[in-house]
Amino acid sequence: MTTPFLHIHGIRKVFGPVVATEHVDLTIGEGEFMTFLGPSGSGKSTTLYILAGFQDPTAGDILLRGRSILSTPSHKRNIGMVFQRYTLFPHLSVGENVAFPLRIRRMGQADIAEKVQRALKLVRLDGFEDRMPAKMSGGQQQRVALARALVYDPPVLLMDEPLSALDKKLREEIQHEIRRIHQETGVTILYVTHDQEEALRLSDRIAIFNQGKIEQVGTGPELYAHPATHFVAEFIGDSAFLSGTLTDITDNRAGLSFADGSIVRNIPLHAKGQVGKRAELMLRPERIALSAVKGPECATLPVTIENLTFLGNATTVTARTGWGETLTVRLNFGHPMTDRISRGDTLYVTWEPDAAHAFVKA
Repeated sequence: MTTPFLHIHGIRKVFGPVVATEHVDLTIGEGEFMTFLGPSGSGKSTTLYILAGFQDPTAGDILLRGRSILSTPSHKRNIGMVFQRYTLFPHLSVGENVAFPLRIRRMGQADIAEKVQRALKLVRLDGFEDRMPAKMSGGQQQRVALARALVYDPPVLLMDEPLSALDKKLREEIQHEIRRIHQETGVTILYVTHDQEEALRLSDRIAIFNQGKIEQVGTGPELYAHPATHFVAEFIGDSAFLSGTLTDITDNRAGLSFADGSIVRNIPLHAKGQVGKRAELMLRPERIALSAVKGPECATLPVTIENLTFLGNATTVTARTGWGETLTVRLNFGHPMTDRISRGDTLYVTWEPDAAHAFVKA
């Protein structure tokens, strides 16, 4: 059996009465870009800080190439770290900031100069060696911080919400640079964010954190198309959740009935359920269609159009079900239905068999 490159094994962290993480277990491959995604307080940064050596776990272990690193001090783990705040030394030039990790490792001057030049070129700041941090933009300062974290060729790079202080345009620009740098260097990256779009844009795989635990791990398309839990379905992408009752269950597929008498069938069911129990039907706005004609009973619901909003590349249609819940349908620009519907129209929403999901209500 091949030894995993990095294994976070059963990590638990308690701060007094507060459980920050509970049995976090994750294997990361060498060269992988893994993102920890979740709301504030979900345990993602705590896990990252334990990996970096800034905090000790209450229980569990972290293995790098099969060996525990918990007894190794943070400054000797040879792991790079980039924070939300750039943490550059304001009294040092760009070149001196990037050289700092090499100097504390007592590297020779010629080697330092070569590695600093290579790191600055990697982040496209060659020629900025003598610039002071205060004379640089936020995006440039974050590039310097990235160069400093990479200059000593760490096997693992940790990034804790490094772009959250930047505006949207600059954030997207730096995201592209981070992805390019990852592809060029092959460094293993563990990246923390609460921004789902950022996670989807950057990651090879994503670990969804919630209340100190990992709810699901997968690629962006896997998490989007096959969410394992209600939380993942709600956190990744836009969704509507319609309340109903389970009418039948066969081979992890279910039928649901709704308050107006509507019934849908053959919906993939997540977690165990019982006939007669409450459940929710999840529909994504871009995976459902509007039709003037009723579709198959298993995948259609009558709705009344409440509002249409033009957003340039798409029109969002707000519709209300017969029992009073609302959902959104997204029609791409130029869709023929856009010019055929008006507020107050009674239509049907329809979907493909695997485009909907059912979740048992807690």
